[in-house]
Amino acid sequence: MASAAATGMFEQNSANLEFTFGQKLDSRANSQDAPIVFLITDDISERESLKSLIAHESWQFEAFESARGFLARPRPLVPSCLILARSLPDMSGLEEQKQIARERGEVPIIVVSLHEDIARTVEAMKAGAADFLLRPFSAEVLLVAIRETFERSRVALQREMEITELRNRYRSLSTRERQVMALVVSGLLNKQAGAVLGISEITVKAHRGHIMRKMKANSFPDLVRMASALRVPSARVFQA
Repeated sequence: MASAAATGMFEQNSANLEFTFGQKLDSRANSQDAPIVFLITDDISERESLKSLIAHESWQFEAFESARGFLARPRPLVPSCLILARSLPDMSGLEEQKQIARERGEVPIIVVSLHEDIARTVEAMKAGAADFLLRPFSAEVLLVAIRETFERSRVALQREMEITELRNRYRSLSTRERQVMALVVSGLLNKQAGAVLGISEITVKAHRGHIMRKMKANSFPDLVRMASALRVPSARVFQA
């Protein structure tokens, strides 16, 4: 939600941040396992203020001057968020946001703006922003927004890891096993699947056993859910 304070991007300055949040730098500050806060800004002072704040939270911090620079970076393997803080509310900033949302959907975006413009807020949220903050705002407000986006990012990363693992299992199947899988998860009986493929029912059963083992499916409904997540080709492909 949008928030405003009396002056400055943050109410607190770097001298009292540690007192305010009761945290000190620890060994996690440089750890590759720590969450990452990305920043795209054309304001050097803003970049330094945020860098100081993030350091006190023991998170990683990376700043970029453009969306191009951010998108050239390899995808993060830890929870992350992007703060998009442009000084002017022009259309190029909105286009940047849309591009980032398309290409880095797993990285939630927090849009920071100087201008209290309801129309732009709506546009930013439609373009994929997880949050929209109006300068000036407190450090605490920003930290709450960052933590919430980290949780969203963590969930997205977990889903991506799971689907990647499923894809790897699916790649281990032979062409025939993939054909059998497509047919049986669509509801065909072993005998019917065998008739479509021109193989015996016993052979279909053998393939099903191999499929269950390779896919690490605990049950047939579990295999069906996997097929749905993988968007396994329709049985009609083999019945045509």
